Amino acid sequence: MKKWFQLLRQAIRGSEESFTEGSINRAIFLLSVPMILEMVMESLFAVVDIFFVSKVSTEAVATVGLTESVITLVYSVAIGLSTAATATISRRIGEGNPAQAKRAIGQVILISLSISLVIAAVGTWFAGDILRAMGADEKVIATGTNFARIQFLSSPVVVLLYSLSGALRGAGSAATAMRSLIVANVFNMILGPILIFGVGPFPELGVTGAAIATATGRSIGVAYQLFSLTKVNKMLSLTWADLAPNKEMIATIIKVATGGTVQFLIGSASWIFLTRILSEFGSDVVAGYTISIRVIMFTLLPAWGLANAAATLVGQNLGAQKPERAEASVWKCAFYNLVFLLGLSVFMFAGAEMIVSLFSTNAKVVETGKTALRVLCLGYGFYAYGMVVIQSLNGAGDTKTPTILNLICFWAIEIPVAYVLAVMLDMGPIGVFASVPIAESVLALLGIWRFRMGGWKVVKV
Repeated sequence: MKKWFQLLRQAIRGSEESFTEGSINRAIFLLSVPMILEMVMESLFAVVDIFFVSKVSTEAVATVGLTESVITLVYSVAIGLSTAATATISRRIGEGNPAQAKRAIGQVILISLSISLVIAAVGTWFAGDILRAMGADEKVIATGTNFARIQFLSSPVVVLLYSLSGALRGAGSAATAMRSLIVANVFNMILGPILIFGVGPFPELGVTGAAIATATGRSIGVAYQLFSLTKVNKMLSLTWADLAPNKEMIATIIKVATGGTVQFLIGSASWIFLTRILSEFGSDVVAGYTISIRVIMFTLLPAWGLANAAATLVGQNLGAQKPERAEASVWKCAFYNLVFLLGLSVFMFAGAEMIVSLFSTNAKVVETGKTALRVLCLGYGFYAYGMVVIQSLNGAGDTKTPTILNLICFWAIEIPVAYVLAVMLDMGPIGVFASVPIAESVLALLGIWRFRMGGWKVVKV
């Protein structure tokens, strides 16, 4: 017990940066603990926001759901850059070249700012039009336009928070990424209720207050990451010279990031279509679906911590010319993920109504959310292996394979199945919910097949 406690403390403190030697189980533990906590912290943004916003009105919840379905386009860019950062920097660390790892982080920062500032400008200007295009009624548009504007305006900090976390994970400094999310969440949880409900001298801003709190918290989290990269972490101590543009390195990062962005964009675009189909059934259905998705995010993101640990181990061990160790790490991470998610799915299915009731007292919202949770968690066993093998391919720099698989599963399977079941076969919202585990299960099986073929072992980054 004492040994495990010491190992846990070491994982949280983050005392190691290279994981190409020694016990694989130990490496997984030291990487996955802070990564799981980081993912929990990221999911808390969604859960905290929807908890407080649900106390305002059903329209406010629908606003969050419709806006977030579009904001996932920003997350697509952020996660693509995070994927590229992890793949590139973990490979340099595995090669024993921290100077090039630092330079790569500098280029990631430049790319993140360049892309996100454009997104922020366009999204802020057309916020109301975007909500209308998503099927929002005029009451939701009136309630949520400012919320959407602030969300788009904060795009640079969203992208940087993700991309810098990916860079830190690739370098083995997962604990720093974790702490940045803790800092961001503390401020979000404090400011959220204050600004939403108008506590003390602060005005009551409703759903707009949630957006301001989240943007502020994330900004402080990014400030912490930059402080750590310039003043604390000796191996990754960035200088202004690292921010000087390097065309070759930028091209390499963009190439890997494009695959990561496109594959997530494919997935997030499918969520937009699903939300659009559900909007035809009314705001109560969208609100129930939004709550269930937030809960699903909260439960799956810790599992993504294990998947991200696998990606870092793949990148570092490929850099150290140890592909067999990389592969063994992936299968162990996938098995641990399976054990975790199968146990969680039982709890989610049994307690679905109780969980959704924590966020809303509207009977129709609760009924929709309960049904969504039960259907979505049926695929948890497949999710466990799918997310690990797909993220491991990304960690190797092979973002092309997951992109193709996502295109097949989400656009050729998920969207058509959702429309056929919900509209053509008149199954309603449950048809949309069922399309998700169907598509994710196929993705997991195809991902395992491609990973076993081994082409990822010879990808150059």
